[in-house]
Amino acid sequence: MSAELLILLIVIVTALVFDFTNGFHDTANAMATSIATGALKPKVAVALSAVLNLVGAFLSVEVAATVAKGIVRLDQVSGHNLLFIVFAGLVGAIVWNLLTWLFGLPSSSSHALFGGIIGATLASLGWNGVIWASGEQGVLTKIIVPAVLAPVVAALVSAVGTLMVYRITRDSARTKVNQGFRWGQIGSASLVSLAHGTNDAQKTMGVIFLALVAHGSLAPNDEMPLWVMASCAVAIAAGTYLGGWRIIRTLGKGLVDIESPQGLAAETAAASIILTSSHFGLPLSTTQTATGSILGTGIGKGAEVRWKVMGRMAVAWLLTLPAAGVVGAACWLIGHTIGGLLGAGVVFAILVALSAFMYLRSRRDPVGTHNVNEWPEQAAAGDIGVTGNAEHLRSGASDMAAGSGIGAQQAGR
Repeated sequence: MSAELLILLIVIVTALVFDFTNGFHDTANAMATSIATGALKPKVAVALSAVLNLVGAFLSVEVAATVAKGIVRLDQVSGHNLLFIVFAGLVGAIVWNLLTWLFGLPSSSSHALFGGIIGATLASLGWNGVIWASGEQGVLTKIIVPAVLAPVVAALVSAVGTLMVYRITRDSARTKVNQGFRWGQIGSASLVSLAHGTNDAQKTMGVIFLALVAHGSLAPNDEMPLWVMASCAVAIAAGTYLGGWRIIRTLGKGLVDIESPQGLAAETAAASIILTSSHFGLPLSTTQTATGSILGTGIGKGAEVRWKVMGRMAVAWLLTLPAAGVVGAACWLIGHTIGGLLGAGVVFAILVALSAFMYLRSRRDPVGTHNVNEWPEQAAAGDIGVTGNAEHLRSGASDMAAGSGIGAQQAGR
């Protein structure tokens, strides 16, 4: 087996690992509200979400095409160099996903992936190697604009939906209303999971497609191979079934105290926006969309919204692209300096070591089905109480540089 083929296999395995982390990182987007309101048991929720993510991955390849052809200028790079760009970008995305998961922080796996690839591309090709804006393609049109609009639109749609729901049911018994809407949440949460598969699984497909083009196995205009679609679908479904309980707890309990009518409105709004974006090939952040929808339910009901928590999330979103980009660029420089198969092996070993370290740190204060709905009472106006877990996370705050305060205060909540 040639060194080039071995590097391709390493890249594909790394892409599927990213897809796996994407699955457990984003389970909260679909199921946090249903778990928080009791509409679904935690294990049932993640199993249902996993199956629907698997199905959704086969419904569209528009987003995959955007990732494969809309970020890196393929006419300026090919072969081994493109493989290393893709590989370094994936490592940057995985590291950020695991770090934010450790801190219980809902952040965008999509933007982590894009940031990693952009950072590696800048390190390799310079500023002109990235398609910043080119007609309907490019980072600005396909990534930045949807990132800004998605949470705002989701919040507005969700707020209107929540307001209408409570007005329509204002004369009904609250117990019966909540019970009925819990059943409705099963359907709306399922729709979010299906939509998530149509959007997020596609991104990894696009990355693997890029790697295959770099290797010469595919041409840029070829169709997406079925085995790529199937492997990505299985990887994201497996990650979803694992359940990102730390993030589910943050998103389900940290921003707004949600009732079943709010959960239905939030999930319906999120699913509608994600499916629309998938149809137009816009790889938006499902995390930002889901968070915007949950925020909108609090506004629509007139309930308490923890704006400081929302502010910390927003700062983390701003950090995702550049932070993953820095890691992606650093990994490209390490791999490129060492060179060849050895360089790829060293970067992969770094990824394994960092992943193992973060997993072991997480075991000091595990979050699972037994405590996913446990949340400390508010300790100060507009803020959430901290527990021993928060103290533990603060000890590693330097790992997240300027964004560490965001995750450290959220993760223990």
